[in-house]
Amino acid sequence: MRFMMIVKATTDSEAGTMPSQELIDAMQKYNEELVKAGVLLAGDGLQPSSSGIRISYPDAGGKPKVMDGPFTEAKEMIAGYTLIEVKSREEAIEWALRMPDPHGFGQGEIELRQVFEPEELMDDPDTLAKEAALRKRVEEQRQA
Repeated sequence: MRFMMIVKATTDSEAGTMPSQELIDAMQKYNEELVKAGVLLAGDGLQPSSSGIRISYPDAGGKPKVMDGPFTEAKEMIAGYTLIEVKSREEAIEWALRMPDPHGFGQGEIELRQVFEPEELMDDPDTLAKEAALRKRVEEQRQA
């Protein structure tokens, strides 16, 4: 089962304050442990919302609305993520607890969310086969 560890934004990350060398070193060590355990699928830090774009759909069936950042409420935004594949919810929690405090100074917050598997979202065999073929193609493109 896959889980996403979502690192919440803070006033520092939204201000574009770069992480300290100590935090970068700690994250590299943590990521190496994830790779060694064979559970890391992806992970990246995100730029502040000031360089973000938000697309909303205020009217059903209407045109989307495009809005440039920055956005308000830093605690509701995402500053980074790590995607892992583990055997249980408990294992995901263990890995999340081992992640270095992403921002320090009492502002760090990590949200752990389980990722839907295709079979949980759809039950039509044709749709599942199309999804499997699409995922296989993506994997082949990544390896090319």
